[in-house]
Amino acid sequence: MKIFWSLLAVFCLFSAAPAQSGEDEPDGRLLPRMASLRSKLVNARSGPGSRYPIEWVYKQKNAPVEIIAEFDLWRQIRDWEGSETWVYKPMLSSGRWIKMTRQGTSNIYAKPEADAKIIAKVEDQVIGEVEKCPEGKDFCLIKFATLEGWVNRNDFFGVYPGEVID
Repeated sequence: MKIFWSLLAVFCLFSAAPAQSGEDEPDGRLLPRMASLRSKLVNARSGPGSRYPIEWVYKQKNAPVEIIAEFDLWRQIRDWEGSETWVYKPMLSSGRWIKMTRQGTSNIYAKPEADAKIIAKVEDQVIGEVEKCPEGKDFCLIKFATLEGWVNRNDFFGVYPGEVID
């Protein structure tokens, strides 16, 4: 009986192996890809299933994460700090949000240029919604509640380098 359980554990380990970058998934989307947290409380588990222990709880709705692997209804994610955990698929959204990661404050500009007028400043850890990221620009148009402006891509997590979002 011990051999059966050992073989079952090895099978489960290999069947939960992360997919390689750029590989098509059953839902037709590529890995890795960005997503966001759908709820204010999202359990982060050590493995792909409710039987795995909760490592911590995310408490910031719309925080961006990167989906790096899929197993059944579970997604392995990497967060803005580089931590990797598993979350239940319904707790994720395909909405594009960013999280400010630059220490201190970052400028919000009126135009997608470093010498444009600064219209506001935003602190680290603040969440904003991606409006667009034009091709060939180092800036993305981000909406923070009622304020909208251009933010340098180096100041946040949630958009890939060079990624175009219309």
